[in-house]
Amino acid sequence: MHIYNTHKNGEIMEDLRYIDLEKLEKMFIGTYCDIRAGFGESNNIVLKDGNIDEISSGMGAGVSVRVLYKNGWGYATSNKIDLDEIKELIQKAYKIAKISNENSKKTVILKDVKTYEDYVISNAKINPKNVEIEEKKEYLMLAHKYMTDDNNNPNNKNKIVSTSVAYSDAVGHSLFINSEGTRIEKENIRVLMYMTAVAKDSTLQYASERLGGDGFEVIKEGNVTQKAKYAKDRALRLLGAKPCPKGEFNVILDPELAGVFIHEAVGHASEADLVLQNDSVFKDKIGEVVGSQYVSVIDNPLIEDSFGYYKYDDEGVKGRETKIIEDGVLKNYLHTRETAGRLNMEITGNARAQGLNKPLVRMSNTYIKPGDWKFDELLQDTKNGIFLKGSRGGQVDTGKGLFQFNAVEAFLIENGELTTPLRDAGLSGEILNILHNIDAVSDEFKLSVGYCGKNGQSVPVGDGGGSVRTKTVLS
Repeated sequence: MHIYNTHKNGEIMEDLRYIDLEKLEKMFIGTYCDIRAGFGESNNIVLKDGNIDEISSGMGAGVSVRVLYKNGWGYATSNKIDLDEIKELIQKAYKIAKISNENSKKTVILKDVKTYEDYVISNAKINPKNVEIEEKKEYLMLAHKYMTDDNNNPNNKNKIVSTSVAYSDAVGHSLFINSEGTRIEKENIRVLMYMTAVAKDSTLQYASERLGGDGFEVIKEGNVTQKAKYAKDRALRLLGAKPCPKGEFNVILDPELAGVFIHEAVGHASEADLVLQNDSVFKDKIGEVVGSQYVSVIDNPLIEDSFGYYKYDDEGVKGRETKIIEDGVLKNYLHTRETAGRLNMEITGNARAQGLNKPLVRMSNTYIKPGDWKFDELLQDTKNGIFLKGSRGGQVDTGKGLFQFNAVEAFLIENGELTTPLRDAGLSGEILNILHNIDAVSDEFKLSVGYCGKNGQSVPVGDGGGSVRTKTVLS
């Protein structure tokens, strides 16, 4: 059943569904063509210090056309979904592809893949379009209330000096068709809430929490009050935290920080376009040991209720679980059809695009496989060290294999127990060293909610796994 008949863009996409791209392939000898069309609407609400700062909404539509002629790509886009416009885009992309081929210095090989015809319905239980704006505002106000509630601890009264809560949702539909016969239609729904508490005494500290997923149920059932309390309590705790000591330590990274490290340092380094650009420490290392036996890293878009979930990528390739590292051995890179073809490797379904942009090699849900340790047992076995919790971002040089990350907060581990709260904890070093130094992973499995940026594009991802013990330099 299709749901487009009452919408102009939908009617055109209904017609587009029956374009015979196989005829186009015969018209343009030796070409491949695909079309991505989509339209949707979004809503945003921003609450600042208990007052509505912004309410906005928008609608968008567009279509992109790719044509491959021998070794040259042609690409053309339009914000108008119109059949005549699309035909012109195909002609334009074909001409660009011929010019690109004349100047190409590489051989483009598209990996052969199975074709699919499918209609993918969102996993959302509650469509945010069916939720009144007043109800959405109530949840933002609830988050603000619990981030500023100091009745339980008079000593912290008035120390939360600012709060912000941002809510966004997006509902849309997309269609992918190519000259090989694949036709994928998707219903796309996404909801996100981000809350931040700022605390102040002699220093200024902040802490954030987020909720995200397919439908409004992630807000309604996601325990907004608990998340708000976490943000408040962490910001207040950081006020009294001591500066983190510097030097080399045994450390435990919580699932959030471990996930960000795995995403940034391992995931990006395994993206095959960076490998082909000689910008990856993993280049020419397939089959080699790149970490300890406790390190298994997986990318999997098929984890339902995850923020990085998708059934098909933006080239119509079916998503699959990819073992990037298994028991310390590098097994796979992540691929588009072109990178898999050029490297003659298995396709992984990791071509992703934001809006009308060109598909790039991108991660989905990337995590370190949980181990056998209970977290408390891991603490007790560590004896002395530092527990690093949460992520405030960082930098990675995938080519040189260097990283630098900042934790939200940290705690001393003394005699197997968490003791003194710490702040300003940063870790740095070489990617391969920290992977080889991992000697334990907890049995937890948690995925964070976030967006990943690359080449100006941002796509939803999840990262995490278990808590990880390793040795690194804190700076």
